[in-house]
Amino acid sequence: MSLPALARTENPLAGGLLIADAADPAVFQAIYQALDASSVPVIGPAAPRPLVIPLRDDAGTVAGGFWGCTMFEWLQVQLLFVPECLRGRGIGAALMGLAEAEAQARGCRGAQVDTFSFQAGPFYRKLGFTQFAALADCPPGHARIYFCKRFGAAAA
Repeated sequence: MSLPALARTENPLAGGLLIADAADPAVFQAIYQALDASSVPVIGPAAPRPLVIPLRDDAGTVAGGFWGCTMFEWLQVQLLFVPECLRGRGIGAALMGLAEAEAQARGCRGAQVDTFSFQAGPFYRKLGFTQFAALADCPPGHARIYFCKRFGAAAA
């Protein structure tokens, strides 16, 4: 049965397929738990562990930093931001160095990150990351670039 036909018929699970643009945490959790449960027999539980390094200004306000997690023996870089006035001082490299060291202490094999073509590609290359994919026109006129880096002996 095609999806459009299914959308026009009664859904035995919930009375139809409805699109929502609100981020209901309970819906996310239900979908996540169902997906994780179906994957557990093959790869074990996902069990993401947060790894957060805030960068605070003189007033103690978070002005940037590192946000990611470790999962499946990989560091997943989700956000990295250094304010313009602090760039060029090695702060981004220091944040990544701390995150990578903690990831290795947690038993990670490497790190992965994606960024946009107008952002941090040269930064990640300088830190030893290798591009393994790119998605053109995401956002339009640019690309989303995917990088990874293996740690230690795994890198050889």
